[in-house]
Amino acid sequence: MKNVPVIKNKEYVVEIVDNGFEGEGIAKIDNFTIFIPQAIKGEKVKILIVKVLSSHAFGKIIEILERSDLRQTPDCATYKRCGGCNLRHIKYEETLKIKQNTVQSLVNKTLKNRVDVEETLGMEYPFHYRNKAQFPFGVNKQGEPIIGVFANRTHEVIQMEKCLIQNEKAEKIAKFILEFIKDNNISVYNETSKKGLFRHVVIKVGVKTNQIMCILVINGNAFSKEEVLVKKLIANFPEIKTIVKNINTKNTNVILGEKNVNIYGNGFIEDFLGDFKFKISPLSFYQVNPIQVENLYNLGVKFANISKNDVVFDLYCGIGTISLFMARYAKKVYGIEIVEEAIKMAKDNACINDIDNVEFFTGDVEIVLNKLINEDNLKPDVVMFDPPRKGLDSTSINNILWIKPKRIVYISCNPATLVRDLALFEDYYNIEKIKPVDMFAWTSNVECVAVLNRK
Repeated sequence: MKNVPVIKNKEYVVEIVDNGFEGEGIAKIDNFTIFIPQAIKGEKVKILIVKVLSSHAFGKIIEILERSDLRQTPDCATYKRCGGCNLRHIKYEETLKIKQNTVQSLVNKTLKNRVDVEETLGMEYPFHYRNKAQFPFGVNKQGEPIIGVFANRTHEVIQMEKCLIQNEKAEKIAKFILEFIKDNNISVYNETSKKGLFRHVVIKVGVKTNQIMCILVINGNAFSKEEVLVKKLIANFPEIKTIVKNINTKNTNVILGEKNVNIYGNGFIEDFLGDFKFKISPLSFYQVNPIQVENLYNLGVKFANISKNDVVFDLYCGIGTISLFMARYAKKVYGIEIVEEAIKMAKDNACINDIDNVEFFTGDVEIVLNKLINEDNLKPDVVMFDPPRKGLDSTSINNILWIKPKRIVYISCNPATLVRDLALFEDYYNIEKIKPVDMFAWTSNVECVAVLNRK
């Protein structure tokens, strides 16, 4: 490659000039960018170049020559190989600043008007916060079944030791199931041969109710000693309220199959967010950090400044979590979600909480939103959305711009698509606030809430 100043498998000494969107260090050699995982801005490091492209290269640290005061010793045995966290080598307060700077950098590059991104809202105790655990099965070098996490950017399973972001009880249950599988010679799934039975264990925890759902994902319809495992699980873990067998026989990276069979309990658990009780099913989306999502939703409702005269649209409403938060302050809330089971749960959740000023619709947001606006002649005062990582589609953006609600609240798990979409609203709306929230502590992921007021 012409004009590339670095060579693969060669060592260099570099200074880290910045941290990138995934917390990686950034160095320059003759103005050529090198990305170095687990390096921190301000450090001087000796690196080995492991990959060279025409526009940039990747290196790995061989030796830290000048160490940052912000560096800490990672507290996790599998940190270097696991793809779960990527910021454990940095002091927590600094990870919050990195996330704020990531969003600010995107804003500066994309938006016409100056918007100062607020400080990231962190956690008091950023450990064991996840209420949903997904553990794949695999085999070790000795051919024995193991359970754990996928190695970074691969599908190799690393044996679980102690995960500091997962719920501790979920980890104990997963290890208990593994021992049962080993004791009873039950096979685990092999991605290469597509044979073997147990694929994943998924565990959902109601943090405030202490109710647990255990989902056994299998490559088949049944397994031997099914009833024995159920009896042992509920005897050892009385918090388990339901056990679901999920059938996934497809050659896919998707964890859950479409068919669920309740083998204990009624197939759902309950939990509280704020004052509201929610039913959670195997397939319904529920935010993984209940402490921070409560803070996030309260911020969204506060920033939206909803009054008793306001009609609110909640796009991508899931099981109705933020719809119910907003319904308390609004005249009427309309929620839209494509997952049929989630809408069923949303309706149940409205009934459980005695909220009668919400209405939920199943379908593609683009199509349902179009119908509500153009056929039912509904004109919302506030539109709120929490879309998937890919952000909003152009039809929905055009529909929102056509009805021109007074306020827009945009919750996003992907700052790149958030800022891309905000740029399309910028001519018609003032972007009042962008507030990052640390929903996924110790990872580079950052949730944001943005508030827009009509010009």
